[in-house]
Amino acid sequence: MFSVKPVKPTFKSYLPPVQNDVKTIDPPIKKLEPRLLPGEIVVNEVNFVRKCISNDGSKDDLWGKLICTNFKVSFIPQEAPTTQKNQLSHLLLGEHDIPLTCLDHVVTVNDTKGKKKALGSNQKLKFNPTELLLYCKDLRIIRFCFDEAGPESAKKVCLAIAHYSHPADLQLLFGFEYQGRRYHEGKAERVNGAGPPRRLQATMFDRPSDLDREVKRTGASEWRVCSINEIYAVCPSLPEYIVVPVSLADQDLKQLSICFYDNRIPLWCWNHPNGSALVRMANISDPLHQRKIDIRIFGAIEKSHPMQSEVFRSDLDKCLPNIQEIQNSFSKIRQICVIDPFEESEERWLSSIENSRWLEYVRAFLRHSAEIVYQLDGKNVSVVIQEEEDRDLNCVVSSLVQLMLDPHYRSKNGFQSLVQKEWVMAGHRFLDRCSHLKKNDRGESPLFMLFLDCVWQMMNQYPAAFEFTETYLTVLCDSMWIPLFSTFIFNSSKQRAEQLMDFARLKAIPQGEDQSIYFPPVWDWSQQFSIKDQTLFNNPMYVGKGAAYVQNGEVKSFRRTKKYTPSLRGSSTSAHNGLRSGYGSLTRQGSFVSDFKSDLSPMKDMVESPSERYFREWFSRPVDQKGLLIPLFSPSHVSLWRLYFLRWVPEACISKGGTITTYHKLSQLVDEIETLQNQLRQYKGPSPGTAPVPSPCEPTPNQRRMYFRAIPPSNTPTPPDFLTSSFPFTPIGNLCRRNLPGTPISKFLNGAKFWLSTETLANDTL
Repeated sequence: MFSVKPVKPTFKSYLPPVQNDVKTIDPPIKKLEPRLLPGEIVVNEVNFVRKCISNDGSKDDLWGKLICTNFKVSFIPQEAPTTQKNQLSHLLLGEHDIPLTCLDHVVTVNDTKGKKKALGSNQKLKFNPTELLLYCKDLRIIRFCFDEAGPESAKKVCLAIAHYSHPADLQLLFGFEYQGRRYHEGKAERVNGAGPPRRLQATMFDRPSDLDREVKRTGASEWRVCSINEIYAVCPSLPEYIVVPVSLADQDLKQLSICFYDNRIPLWCWNHPNGSALVRMANISDPLHQRKIDIRIFGAIEKSHPMQSEVFRSDLDKCLPNIQEIQNSFSKIRQICVIDPFEESEERWLSSIENSRWLEYVRAFLRHSAEIVYQLDGKNVSVVIQEEEDRDLNCVVSSLVQLMLDPHYRSKNGFQSLVQKEWVMAGHRFLDRCSHLKKNDRGESPLFMLFLDCVWQMMNQYPAAFEFTETYLTVLCDSMWIPLFSTFIFNSSKQRAEQLMDFARLKAIPQGEDQSIYFPPVWDWSQQFSIKDQTLFNNPMYVGKGAAYVQNGEVKSFRRTKKYTPSLRGSSTSAHNGLRSGYGSLTRQGSFVSDFKSDLSPMKDMVESPSERYFREWFSRPVDQKGLLIPLFSPSHVSLWRLYFLRWVPEACISKGGTITTYHKLSQLVDEIETLQNQLRQYKGPSPGTAPVPSPCEPTPNQRRMYFRAIPPSNTPTPPDFLTSSFPFTPIGNLCRRNLPGTPISKFLNGAKFWLSTETLANDTL
């Protein structure tokens, strides 16, 4: 007998291993099935698909099944996924799921034929794709390869994804099917009294009582809630209930409505304690009506002011970029941050960001909003902001002005109410601006994302003034692409009411029920995230109302003695409270005022205008994080929102670095303080000679406010390995680039053993 040396195989198979030994004790290969929501069905699928994870070959790539449903694109890996701690656990979407409404472009590639095609609805594909590229609205780029998949199956699933990501009708959005099934499945629980409906953490402003409370909260005594637009009798894009001056009768408003574009009569936003009001309105349809409007509308606004001062008008169409310019700028910055290979653009990256004009537009909106603040707070006059339709730029500016002036809107509940009032109820075209139906690209514009970027700039400068975090802002932006909530899929209150009425009729839902029961807004965060994950929204540095502090050994809460305090003169004890290091008063004063000054001669420079004096005095005083806030908007103070724009870019991902490391330490510190406070509260006040009695009111670990919990003193205080600058999002598998030519810096970072000269590296070839 002799043995033959086995021949080493030369064929490398990319197919998942097949179990053919019946005697093995290993469990059978799992069946790759997606997790489906109520009403969700599988439209098409293909096996043996490779999801590209890294650029350096396929060693880290995942094999599995690619599935298209009527809600999402889902990839089910063959191997069991490892438990990851570096991302949010979404209750509606898996790690490899993408909502169809999140898809911006569906691109198929055939490498052998050198062909590439962007697919739309009801289009044909004349070649068999070898790759599928999904460009997402949340800036991800996901790549699938069909090396071992059946060519016809691959073609069908690509066509299905393209078709279902471009629905032709609003009712075809998956939210209508999902919420209908969900309503009827939960009906038995509601009948049996399983529990009261959850209280939304936002004022919806869809009923007169909500507006009446807001009028009283801001002290707008010369304004009243008006119902002339019930059943949308006057204007289809305004809410049914609005706030108008007391001196204007309903009949006068109806007659004057025809003078405005789309009959949008002026809309009250907010009242300053000094009596000045912030009002938004559309353009006047006929210039001949200007005098009539000046006498009746503006006269009534003047009468509502205690000093009856003249109204300041601001035409946003003349001083701010339009929606198309904002869209073009966003496309450029997305190209720079996400699509262009970093190795090709690193030498000109900063100048490219500047040339996109995105940060310039962010600065423009912050600057103009601050000028409105000066009129309201510094000059004590009412302000009317005006644009053609009153549904785009006005939403951004009115929200930013109120955010600067009113600390209530810097709490999480207050911020959600602000968005509901100034965006949802005021008729911002979310359906068109988000391009959910993809009928055309002309109406698409990231105005809400621009607003959130402006909010982030203020949070970055005053980190203790906001109750929520940048993770909250990012998740809120991502929620625009999940069509399961009523907040972001309608153009107006009327459209929402009509569509939900048809929806209730088709789904046999009784009339008269609260719409939020069967089609909730996005503010019900428990539908997307667990209680633990929602704690990532909480800012540990927040010093506003409700934040705890210790004084003389007693735990107290911040309380404002007045409804609002104009904070030109902040308390000396709050000097630089929570302000980012490096923003000294002299630097801030010079940077801000210089943006208001024109290029004057040295002699004229000595003359200070009232607005310059107002801002100089404000910046020379300590910052009161619970009062008026004015942002810095010089180029050195406005920066790129890294968590949003760069979270999927592996090159920008810093392990154990970024702002999350500070957040981690602060959260642990706050949790430790709260734990000690709870331990103190465990004992009711002991009387002499008696033992302390434990109190049962200590919160459970799941009810604690911070995501990162206090660690035992014995543990090493180092950041966990899963913390990165992209936390709680992960770039792995969400952004794939190919064939990247290197530059000197990138070659060195990619493993050069010696630092070579630029000339040597330029002559080197990869």
